Amino acid sequence: MSDPGAGARQRHSLVLVPPGTPGVMLVRDLTVSGYHDHQGHCEVRLEGARVPSANLPGPAGAGFAVAQRRLGPGRVHHCMRAIGMSERALELMARRALSRTASGATLAGRGVVRRDIAGSRITTGQLRLLVLTTAWLLDTAGYKGARIEVAAIKATVPQAAAEIIDRAIQLHGGLGLSGDVPLAQLYAASRALRIADGPDDVHLESVARRELARHQQA
Repeated sequence: MSDPGAGARQRHSLVLVPPGTPGVMLVRDLTVSGYHDHQGHCEVRLEGARVPSANLPGPAGAGFAVAQRRLGPGRVHHCMRAIGMSERALELMARRALSRTASGATLAGRGVVRRDIAGSRITTGQLRLLVLTTAWLLDTAGYKGARIEVAAIKATVPQAAAEIIDRAIQLHGGLGLSGDVPLAQLYAASRALRIADGPDDVHLESVARRELARHQQA
């Protein structure tokens, strides 16, 4: 449903359309970075599909508001998943370093490997605290009160997670690119998170705009 004559944020409505509705056709399944995402992505065609007005999850014209309400918690959820990816990559990195021998010594004895492991642990801890702070703000101050923090974690956590996963891949060599370990899929998923619910650039712009406004007012 749409109303081109309404205000910029009141022009659209969200409508729930069950998959079995006549006129709803699943054209094809889509992959994300070559993998089938667990949430599922597909191309859908609607031709003459009709549903009752009771399928509106809110009042008419409130599509923007309904969508915005889920974005804050949704972005926090994305970042929580990214931290889980970081932890899994760090675990695999440590196991590989302790078990793999090259030139008569384990990789864990090499300074460059130890620095990567230490840096990954420190970064993961920092990311976790930032996400916890943001989640607390959402609970106590609402989305508007946590908007900048939500933007900050969304622009930071998936990118940092990808860097940690990349270190783990590098330590595994060719094995890291195979399907025998989950690192390649984790890397693809972390890269996709940098686009899901808004690309990095949009969130960085929000943080910068709010920070500049704060100092301008001061």
